[in-house]
Amino acid sequence: MNGQFVKLNKDQDHLYIISIGEWTLQSVRQIEKALTQVPYDRKIIWDVSGVSDFDSAGVLLFIEYLEKFEKKTTVKVIGCNSAQKEMYDLLRSHIVERIPPRKDGFLENIGKTTVEVYHDMKDFISFIGQLFVTMFNTFLNPKNIRFKEMVYHIYHSGFNALLIVGLTAFLVGMVIAYQGSVQLAKFGADIFIVDTVGISMVRELGPMITAIVIAGRSGSAYTAEIGAMKITEEISAMRTMGFDPYNFLVLPRIFALMIALPLLIFFADLIGILGGMVASQMQLNISFGQFIDRLYEVLEVKHYILGMIKGPVFAFLIAAVGCFRGFQVSDNTESIGLHTTASVVNSIFLVIAFDALFSVIYTELNL
Repeated sequence: MNGQFVKLNKDQDHLYIISIGEWTLQSVRQIEKALTQVPYDRKIIWDVSGVSDFDSAGVLLFIEYLEKFEKKTTVKVIGCNSAQKEMYDLLRSHIVERIPPRKDGFLENIGKTTVEVYHDMKDFISFIGQLFVTMFNTFLNPKNIRFKEMVYHIYHSGFNALLIVGLTAFLVGMVIAYQGSVQLAKFGADIFIVDTVGISMVRELGPMITAIVIAGRSGSAYTAEIGAMKITEEISAMRTMGFDPYNFLVLPRIFALMIALPLLIFFADLIGILGGMVASQMQLNISFGQFIDRLYEVLEVKHYILGMIKGPVFAFLIAAVGCFRGFQVSDNTESIGLHTTASVVNSIFLVIAFDALFSVIYTELNL
């Protein structure tokens, strides 16, 4: 960035734009090139006291980027003298129509999206690194573990989710049994519906469906809660008082979900198998006793363990993404909605991706 006309300084919550030099027609191209590099990730304080000379071109450029910044974040202008203010008021009152901005091309949009994804991944890796450092320090000092907050989040993220998780698992179990029974009945292999429902629910569908439901329910709540705290500057106040937001806000949610999700998966396995039993009774006249007897024969403990191993991993991903997106919220309510949506989409994608990774690993290990 050209430091002759624009300088940037940052602190925890603010970005300082310091304008210096001559803002005239001869320098507007260089100034605009510098202003396009200004990020919108925090409040902006724009100091124009260092501008030694200006004309209408420089003031018009200032007006254009002031409005652009105000659409993204909060902007405060300081240091303007009376001459600058008179010129600003005069030009601002006579601006009738602006030339519409040039639309980005297809390749430009791909490039911008790629850069955004790259920065997101880099920020998420940094977040995970800081999280592991905080987690390691917490394990070295167990007295810093916030058990009261963990219990609170276990209740809200786990116990309060029993109904929706149970209903979803029950319906999934019924759907598997109904769809499988149609094909198996053609070959007279009705009893194998027990194998299909039992193994698929315990090993694959139970953990994945539960994780997806929790990602949409609890992961989004984590983003919204932390995002609201970011907007009201509670997180900044915590840092000012010397409290670590990772220890107070992130770790209790991650530990709570890593405890609650395996329990929810166990509950979902039971209810999903119950749904399959009900559908098998209705569709194939397989009694509950026959279903359970067959289940004892085919459902080995290893299937339950392999499915349950996924629980803490999925929980960590959901909670980490939810908290990460919460910390990314900027100073407007629209940002909460955007980052909450991103949190749910990212969490579900990671859950499915890691479930596929587990399947590959289990297959390669013949498990």
